[in-house]
Amino acid sequence: MRILVIEDEPDMQQVIAASLREEDYAVDTADDGEDGLFKARAWEYDAIVLDVMLPRMDGWTVLKRLRVEKRTPVLMLTARDAVDDRVKGLDNGADDYLTKPFELSELLARLRALIRRAAGQPRPVIEIGDISIDTGSRSVSAGGNAVSLTAKEYTLLEFLARNRGNLVTRTMIYEHLFDEHDETLSNLVDVYISNIRRKVGRDFITTRRGQGYIIDG
Repeated sequence: MRILVIEDEPDMQQVIAASLREEDYAVDTADDGEDGLFKARAWEYDAIVLDVMLPRMDGWTVLKRLRVEKRTPVLMLTARDAVDDRVKGLDNGADDYLTKPFELSELLARLRALIRRAAGQPRPVIEIGDISIDTGSRSVSAGGNAVSLTAKEYTLLEFLARNRGNLVTRTMIYEHLFDEHDETLSNLVDVYISNIRRKVGRDFITTRRGQGYIIDG
């Protein structure tokens, strides 16, 4: 999953981005509202962490302009705890709201919930046949037996499972699993798909030649 963090405080931005990367998210960052809005429009993110007080364009304006064209889940951050601020954020299209200071564990939990809801899967566990994917613990089992996946293999499997029944193109995979600094080899996705099939079953993921991949389930 790919997250955009729009935060102008360097220490805060670094802490949030580092915590997300430790959870195996692909992370892009922006230091001001204009750059953040440009990136939010240019790429398909699974969620956006948006600070309210930003240089060049405040968070309210970023959110308002983004909502004209995209429904990307947005978690707003602010140092202000007034009820009016929370109401303003939600009424302008924010999906959730977190007041500084906050616990990183809560930020991560709220983002997981936003991503699940956006995919129409409110439960943390995705079950497809005898395959169970626990998005909270980031664990996978097949027929009740634990499956050992690398971080990127798990992320790819979760992304395909969240899009169950829909064709997922290679472009979609690159956009959602790798950040703006990744220099991805063209066959890297094929390697991950091959490894996942070897671990969970050859027929779990179907290849549509020249198009992409799909989990029919």
